[in-house]
Parts: sequence; C-alpha cells; structure tokens
Amino acid sequence: MGLENYSVRKLVYWLIALATIGRLCIAAFIELGNDEVYYLTYAFFPSLSHFDHPPMVGWVIQLFTLNFLFNSELFIRLGPVILSAGSTWIIFKIGTLLRDELTGLIAAIIFTSSIYASVIAGIFIMPDAPQLFFWLAGLYYVLKVLPDVSDKGSKTDFYLAGLFIGLSMLSKYTSVFLWIGAVSYIVFYKKQWLRKKELYLSILISFIIFLPVLIWNFQNSFISFTYHTERVEVSHTGLRFDYFFTEFFGEVLYNNPLVFIMIIMALIAIIRHRHFLSREHKKILLFTALPTILLFLCIALTRRTLPHWTGPAYTTLILLAACWQRERIVNHKYSRKSLSLLIPALVLIVLALSIGIGQVNHGWFDRKTQNANVNDLGSNDVTLDLYGWRQIEKQFKSIKQETEDKGLISKNAPIISWRWFPAANLDYYVAYPLKMKVLALGKFEDIHKYAWINKSRGGFVTGMDGWFICTSRDYKNPHEVYGKCFNNIQLVQIIHIYRGRNHVMNAFVFYMNGLKPNADALFGLDKLMLNNY
Repeated sequence: MGLENYSVRKLVYWLIALATIGRLCIAAFIELGNDEVYYLTYAFFPSLSHFDHPPMVGWVIQLFTLNFLFNSELFIRLGPVILSAGSTWIIFKIGTLLRDELTGLIAAIIFTSSIYASVIAGIFIMPDAPQLFFWLAGLYYVLKVLPDVSDKGSKTDFYLAGLFIGLSMLSKYTSVFLWIGAVSYIVFYKKQWLRKKELYLSILISFIIFLPVLIWNFQNSFISFTYHTERVEVSHTGLRFDYFFTEFFGEVLYNNPLVFIMIIMALIAIIRHRHFLSREHKKILLFTALPTILLFLCIALTRRTLPHWTGPAYTTLILLAACWQRERIVNHKYSRKSLSLLIPALVLIVLALSIGIGQVNHGWFDRKTQNANVNDLGSNDVTLDLYGWRQIEKQFKSIKQETEDKGLISKNAPIISWRWFPAANLDYYVAYPLKMKVLALGKFEDIHKYAWINKSRGGFVTGMDGWFICTSRDYKNPHEVYGKCFNNIQLVQIIHIYRGRNHVMNAFVFYMNGLKPNADALFGLDKLMLNNY
C-alpha cells in the first residue's frame, strides 16, 4: 500500500482538525444569511415540527448555544461545524468498510472538497447539517448489514440504521430516500430480508422517531406536507429547460466541479464493468443516490428546484468516487498523475472560500457606483445577504429614538415585514438587541412560520403603529403592500451601508400609523386555523 494504517489515520485527524479550524473562523466572522436567521425562529419558538422543516435544526441551535446563553454567529453555527467534523470521520469509516483506510482517507478528502458537504452543511446552520450527519451514520449501518443476511450481529446494526435514518428524517424530509434506496435494494437483490423481523422493527424505529412531525402536521391540517408537495409537484406549463440547467449546473457547483468529475469517472467505470468495489455495496450506493438525483432533475424540467436538495445523494456518490480514485492511485503507484484531481479539488474549495469571504466582508470586487438607482443599489450582489444588518441596527437605534421623541410613532411599535425574510434578519439583528418585536403581515406562503409567531407575540391590534424596514438589495414599497392597512406611511431616513469605502446598499426606514381593522384579512391570515406554533 505504501501508507501504514496509523499514518492514514493521522492524515485524517489533521484533515478534520484543519478543516474544523477553517470552518470556525468563517462561522465567527460572517453575518448569518437569510435561511440561517429564519431557522433561529425554530430555536426561539420550539415545537414538535415547523411549517418548512422538521425540528432538528432548531434543537441543534438550542444545544450548541445552550439555549442562547452563548448568542453569536460562532455558537449558532457551532453545531454544523462539529457535525461536519463527525461526518468526515463517518465517511472515513464508510470508506474503510468498503475497501480500506486509504479509501476512507480519499473519501474524507473529497468530502472536505465538496462545497455542499463542507460549507452548506458544514458551516451554515441549515437542516442539511444534522441531516447529512445522520444520513451518513444511517448509510454506514445499511452498508454494513444489508449484504449479509446471515450475519448474527446484524440485528443491532439494523436497529442502529433505523435510529439514524429516523434522526435524519427528523432533520429533513428527503432523508426518506435512504429508506427507499435500502428497501429497493432488498426487493431486487436480498428478498430474504423481507422475512426478517429486524427490517420491520428498524423501519418502526424510524417511524417512532419521526412521529412528532406527524403529530404536528395532524394538528395543523398537514400543512407542511402540502407545502412541500406543491414545491415538487409537476407543473403543466411546459418544459422549462432554464430551470433544468439551473438545477444541473447548480449541482455541479455545489458539489465542486472537480468532485463532480470524480463522481462521473466512477459511474463510467461502473458502466464499463470495472471492478473496484463489491457488487453489493455498489448496488446499495446506487439505489440510495441515483433515484433522488434523477427525481429532482425531472422535477426541474417543469418547476424551480434547489441544488442542495440532492446534496446527501451526491455525498453518497462520493464513496464511489473515493473507491475509484483509490484504484487509480494504487495502480499508478501514488504518482503525481493519480493525485491530479484530489489535491486540486481541495485547493479549489480553499480558494473559493477565501475569495468569497474577502468579497462578503471586504468587498474585494466592489465597484464604485455612480448614478445608481437608490432603490436597487446592490440588488444583484448575493454576498450582501450576509452583510450589513449590524450597520442597520446601529443606525436604526438612533432613528427610532428620535422618531419616538417627536411623537411620530408609539414607543412599543413592532417592526412589520411582508415576508419571512427580511423578517427573520430584522428579528435577530435589529429587533432582538433593541428588545422589539417583529410581526409579519403578508400572504401565508410568504410569511411561513411567522403566521405562528404572530400569534405568540400578540398578533395585530387595530390602531397600532409599526416600523417598516427594507433594503435596496430586496426593495419593497410599503405604500403598495400596506397602503390599505395603515392610515399613514412615511419615509423617515435612508441608511447608507458601506463595505470598506464603498457605498454598497441602502436601507429604508418607514414609520406606519394606525393599523386599520381586519388588516390581516387582506392577506387571508384571518382564515388560518393554526395550532402549536
């Protein structure tokens, strides 16, 4: 082999340690994004489940912040960072199970090179972080137990598979594809398992763990399942190749183009009947990953999808890529040619992250804008989703005080937003430090969990005043949204957001007086029958 086992493990330890340090630095020094601040509401308002996703991501936030005893970007994102380190170790163990520790090391390197696995599910506080950790843990035991029906130690392993798949389902609904893949493999190749009670008890374990989500949905008219069904329901508006290619190239970029190439190389090797992995393990991995990827690519032909939905499936295929790369490395006797994709893949993600952080926090590629429309300054800069909210809070604090002192707005007026973002951004970065409330007044499909949060915060009262804040990155005219809801809407001030020396975005602060009766009825919120926020 050329590498002793202890040396391989030492390299894995170093990889995990260095990657974790890097993730911690990024986690600490970048503001939370739109999705991240929204998932904070899962922790501030815990429940059996939530409108968009199961509850696990909220529990992770509560655990690693000690229920917000430590309240900062670092501790909010600490869960994904720690779980990513654990996921790297698990994928190393899976690679070792499939071939040897060299395969495990290669799998860990490819995993760390994946933008989805290492960043989206490794730094950002998203449902994907716990999902991927538990997905890989469940996959490990599925790969360990399914090939050998006669294994006497399989009972415990099967139950552990059910446990971890259940926890993955409690993180994100798409984890059910892990069971679909496992059962499909059993039906086609290992029907003997159908006569074993362990299979059904394992599925039962997953069901019991997932039960809180079912209870919550039953109490809320299965609103979450309806929402997600509509997101993936096939549209009849004709084929949308723009959606398809957005999804496809998004998958390539999210998983790192070089990682994607390694996956394709492994699939081509399988098509050519190259033997580099046991047939049973190969079948399990393919049954687990390919249906998910193909399903969402098909859906993308008719409606918008998001590339990270297929993330766990591509992470599963990383194991095939690792086995094939191991074959190439050994056959070429560790030559530079055999490492021509592994090392560049790592370099690419480090380079991409360095450039991304530089742009987000320092605006390396910002250009001075002249005669830009005040309402859409920065509207095309996605990096501004992670920047500027602390500046808004600092300046809004004095604006609020001055406006209240002039008697133009009541002192207990909440911030009112039309959509879940920027409602959640304002909630964490502006309202929370100023001890204010945020309410969302808009269509249910726009405000999401805030329909429940509104109730818990007292809802809307006739005659109340409110603040309206939006940015030029995502401008919304309050007169168009709330002109029929309030007696008076006035612009107070435009806040200039700077990154370095460049003026990159504006924030507009309005005050609104006198909420009219039944304003929520204009958006259909009065008809919602919601329970257990």
